[in-house]
Amino acid sequence: MAWTLPRRRLWALGTGGAADEKDPLMQVSSQGVTVVALLADPYAPTEIARRMARSLSARLAEKSGEGRRFDVEVVSEPFTSGTEDPPTLMRRIMERGSAENWDIVVALTDLPLHSYGRRLAVNLNHEHGLALLSLPSLGGLRLLTRARRAVEEAVLDLAGRQTTGAEAPPRSQTILGPFVKRLAPIHPGPIGEKETDDLRYVVSGPRGYLRVLFGMVRANRPWLLVTGLSKALAAALAMGAIATLDSTTWSLAEALSAPRLVIAMVGSVGLMIGWLIVDGELWHRSTEGAPEARQRARLYNASTVLTVGIGVLVCYVGLLVINWVWALFILNDKAFASVTRTPLHAEEYVTLAWFVASVATVGGALGSGLESDDAIRAAAYSKREQERRQRLQDDHDD
Repeated sequence: MAWTLPRRRLWALGTGGAADEKDPLMQVSSQGVTVVALLADPYAPTEIARRMARSLSARLAEKSGEGRRFDVEVVSEPFTSGTEDPPTLMRRIMERGSAENWDIVVALTDLPLHSYGRRLAVNLNHEHGLALLSLPSLGGLRLLTRARRAVEEAVLDLAGRQTTGAEAPPRSQTILGPFVKRLAPIHPGPIGEKETDDLRYVVSGPRGYLRVLFGMVRANRPWLLVTGLSKALAAALAMGAIATLDSTTWSLAEALSAPRLVIAMVGSVGLMIGWLIVDGELWHRSTEGAPEARQRARLYNASTVLTVGIGVLVCYVGLLVINWVWALFILNDKAFASVTRTPLHAEEYVTLAWFVASVATVGGALGSGLESDDAIRAAAYSKREQERRQRLQDDHDD
């Protein structure tokens, strides 16, 4: 292995001479350059890694001081393919790094990771200079900023341990910076066959659960749900256009009170959400009886409901605006007043558009039945989540 702990000790102690000439990694390290590899899953993690890499070298050099320099490389490959087991992933990262002249490897994934029933945020292996970061644990807001801070603190911690030659972090001391002080540190024990990390940080409690949940929803990009369901959108638009011209719809919209309009909205949105989940087979059923497997299934299902729900709400608001504009263009004041006995003012336009949006959403739910299951999954989930669910389905079929 090109970069084991004994070699790091020699560099930290300033041992020179023949040893420095034989070991390329030690030669680079002796010049004060630390090579950091960002090993990222494809799609969103790779995009985040490339964006943070633009300024990461300078930020690390500024924070570390002592004239140290950092070279940052971004490597995109599906290192989580086929597994969500943190020890397995850490071994893969270790094997990948052993073939390269990397001092530190930080792996980024958009999969939520669990360890012994806990939601994992960061895994650290100080002996080999490895870190594994689960992006959903950072939440759904300011993801790039939070990921950059977490990566910086992990790299500086690992680099500091290499410099001092420490084998493991003190059990009573929080090593990472202020960004992760709210995370709970856990010391699994010495690195060996069973343990591949000497320190891991988890998110716990209701707040941690919500952070991971919103991080998963953000990765699915629910605001793009509408664009992926072309047939459902076409059915909703057609239904809305026709309903806007129907005199019965005018009378109903004027007769309904605000609470009933709210009930109609909630009912149509709920129907659309339920239909997409059932028709697209989006509900995750765990085939394992372990509590951890059931916990993961509940988390995935909650993220599905939120993802589809946000997407449908975006669709509903879009339909409301489109129907309002259509009504402004097409409705005639005299014709409307002759049917409803109410002048056509701004309030009537809004009420009609609101009611028609509910009717059109029901039409969209019916239109989604024309979509294939693959199209619904592609609209509801990110690429990585689609691959994960397809793998689970294949394992279940086998």
